[in-house]
Amino acid sequence: MEKEMSQGINQEMTAVKSKRVIRNLRWWVLVLFLMGVTVNYITRNSLGILAPELKTSLGITTEQYSWIVGAFQLAYTLFQPLCGWLIDVIGLKLGFLICASLWALMCIFHAGAGSWLHLAILRFLMGGAEAAATPANAKTLGEWFPKKERPVAAGWAGVGFSIGAMLAPPIIYFAHATFGWQGAFLFTGILALGWVVLWWLFYYNPEQHPRLSKEELAFIKQDNEPPAVKLPFFTALKTVSKNKRFYGIAIPAFMAEPAWAVMSFWVPLYLAKEHGMDLKQIAMFAWLPFLAADLGSIASGYLTKLYVSWFGCTRVNSVVASSVTGAFLMVSLAIVTLTRDPYITIVLISIGGFGHQIISCMLSALVVESFDKGQMATVNGMRGSCAWIASFIFSLIIGVTADKIGFNPLFIAMGFFDLIGAFFLIAFIAERRAKRA
Repeated sequence: MEKEMSQGINQEMTAVKSKRVIRNLRWWVLVLFLMGVTVNYITRNSLGILAPELKTSLGITTEQYSWIVGAFQLAYTLFQPLCGWLIDVIGLKLGFLICASLWALMCIFHAGAGSWLHLAILRFLMGGAEAAATPANAKTLGEWFPKKERPVAAGWAGVGFSIGAMLAPPIIYFAHATFGWQGAFLFTGILALGWVVLWWLFYYNPEQHPRLSKEELAFIKQDNEPPAVKLPFFTALKTVSKNKRFYGIAIPAFMAEPAWAVMSFWVPLYLAKEHGMDLKQIAMFAWLPFLAADLGSIASGYLTKLYVSWFGCTRVNSVVASSVTGAFLMVSLAIVTLTRDPYITIVLISIGGFGHQIISCMLSALVVESFDKGQMATVNGMRGSCAWIASFIFSLIIGVTADKIGFNPLFIAMGFFDLIGAFFLIAFIAERRAKRA
């Protein structure tokens, strides 16, 4: 009798579980992650949108503003490998949850800032927590997608990194109009806390997810990758540093990031200073480069398929070719220096945003293509750290030179940096014909 009852209970549980299965759950998980990164960029870019008013209200000079931006970038640089290692060791759910909670609280605390130094300290703490986004991206792709789907998934994941920046100008503008600059920081911080709750409730690893079918789990695991090996922090860094392929990813990331930093932190100030735009006009136009970046993210993965079908490229070479395509599009930033029309300027910067996100998404795809699961978050954190070293240095250069020489030399540099990065990508990552045979 007990045996029959036990069988009946098990059958009932199986039936209940089968009802809860969600088809193509891996893509829904990616949407959940994308929402988190979107909120990450809304909170991050709130400073850049509010910069013209903050400079007036708090008496901040351009150089002091560069130190505020630099504080965020320094923390983001230092903490990406550590956040990546933390996520590799304690898991994506808990690791990302801790970091997201911290960055949400730091954004809320921005509302109480009374000077540039207060803002710099808060931005440093916020940058350290937000550094988890890049390594978490690689971890999500590695855990939830087989290798053949990762380039396309990387492209869609990259949408979160730009859609947040795209949505930030209108959201911050309306929050500012309603609540003032303090309320704008409070609003975006609370928005981030709301996403933290969603992450805690709905994210699980594939092996533990109650709504993942056995068939989809088998599809995700089809590459039979070895189990993740958890290494001590410095051992993990040393292991990655010995791999030549890491430098084929890290150097292009170093060359690419200054352009994204300018779009995130300096374009609103550039539009205000060089083209006389007020906050309302900035909110109307500053989101367009990030819309273009969204389109670049989505296009990047499908572009790899075109290189495979049209030119017979291997999977790795198709990713490299897509990234090189993005590098050539970045030349549009150098052309910005040839026009004084603000609308043409926005179009050219938008082309740069499109090209940059192709590069960024493909570098993430190369991380998950080239390293095992136990290293993905750490490697992507190290890649991000290299990128943000460049971002940090470039912002400080802008802060010191922009008022003296203007932005034109900086736009010329950004236009050609990625072509230099493309050379290293081809030299260290591209597969040779002999290897394809």
